[in-house]
Amino acid sequence: MCMTDPIADMLSSIRNASTARHDMLTVPASKIKAEMAALLAQEGYIGAFKILRQGVQGKIAIKLKYIDGKPAIRGIKRISTPGRRVYMSSDELKPVLSGTGAAILSTNKGILTDAEAREAKVGGEVLCHIW
Repeated sequence: MCMTDPIADMLSSIRNASTARHDMLTVPASKIKAEMAALLAQEGYIGAFKILRQGVQGKIAIKLKYIDGKPAIRGIKRISTPGRRVYMSSDELKPVLSGTGAAILSTNKGILTDAEAREAKVGGEVLCHIW
């Protein structure tokens, strides 16, 4: 596991587990990962999540969601990386896949979807696209 980009590691773990049809997965916990998991659950991409306190860091248990036997998450793409940060204003944010997907942003109001950021008229760092 490469810890230079923990968010990419979490997204890859979710993608790999859903492709392999696993029911659950665990990833190392952090505040931003917990906020992203809460947003993914709120948007219906994952079933549920729970923060497990084990030792210093803890883990996040994520229950994956399937619709008619197919993963609810059809694709995830990391946009902003530690070596290449991508920032967008609310005016620059466009719907992902004509509105069928979502962009997840880190803003000064917390972790938001692109629709929530446009509504609140805030921009931020585009963490990933999910559809």
